[in-house]
Amino acid sequence: MTTPLRLSVLDLIPVRQNQSTSQALTASIALAQLADALGFERYWVAEHHNMPSVASTNPPVLIGILAANTQRIRVGSGGVMLPNHAPLVIAEQFGLLEAAFPGRIDLGLGRAPGSDPVITSLLRSSGAVSDVDAFPRNIGDITALLHPDGATVKLTSGNYELRATPAATGIPEVWLLGSSEFSAHLAAAQGLPYVFANHFSGDSTTHALNVYRREFTPSENLAAPRTFLTLNASVADTKEEATALALPQMQLMARLRSGQPLGPVATVEEAAATVMTPAQSEMIERMSANWIVDEPVNAAARIRSLAAEFGVDEVMLQPVGSAHAGASIDASPARLRTLELLAEQLLAAE
Repeated sequence: MTTPLRLSVLDLIPVRQNQSTSQALTASIALAQLADALGFERYWVAEHHNMPSVASTNPPVLIGILAANTQRIRVGSGGVMLPNHAPLVIAEQFGLLEAAFPGRIDLGLGRAPGSDPVITSLLRSSGAVSDVDAFPRNIGDITALLHPDGATVKLTSGNYELRATPAATGIPEVWLLGSSEFSAHLAAAQGLPYVFANHFSGDSTTHALNVYRREFTPSENLAAPRTFLTLNASVADTKEEATALALPQMQLMARLRSGQPLGPVATVEEAAATVMTPAQSEMIERMSANWIVDEPVNAAARIRSLAAEFGVDEVMLQPVGSAHAGASIDASPARLRTLELLAEQLLAAE
């Protein structure tokens, strides 16, 4: 008998052609509810700004909405881009979320800006500290502030006691996210669970996880290294359909990486009629090799193989399928189907 994998979801709340933010959010709520019902472990939302194809701009707000519309699944950030925010504000937000949904909140922290320099400047105009040297200290501040005992701030006039919330009975689970060796070293040094962004920076995954596991120092909250694998996935009844559904997102990523303006996610028909440059077509070919784009049996087998290769028992999937023209505007049928098909294959012992 094969041990079941734990599956989780990463959602950027994609906005496709002719879809409003409200409709995209409605679709993601339905996706979270399905993941909850199917037995997925956690559901994370990202932080991106000023992108016409992404509605996931404010993780704490989204987490509150999604947690209120689900029953048991853990809901969290993948992640909050900490240099954009004051540590106390993040600690207060997630302290309240944990109080409202005890035992269900994850706080994933990253150090990337999540947008272009103009937006980054506007986000940081409130005085959030953005230099790299402050990042480890800010993580430590947040974990201390979230603890029921709080933290002590030393002032010239004496000590000042500070807590994110006045009477915490639990704390959210804090994860460190990254796409470089820096984050692996830091997560290991602070004894935090760690996720490397394999879904968009997969070339260094093995090295980053080896660094993290080799250097890990046990902490009060974590005795041994803990991580999982992130993957992009489009799964349908046939490989041809899965490929067609994934192409709009692949084209969007190719435009992003080649510095072209972005728009909403195209429909399957719009993507099929789009001509990409030779360089962009080469990028898409590489994505096709790295993403999980297949029918359910082969897709599940590859996910199991990758989990074994990287030594993890949990895989976080970003369902990337777009929609056909004429599909319901406030639903994501391809993303729903990806979760259904993989749950059938992976969330029950064989």
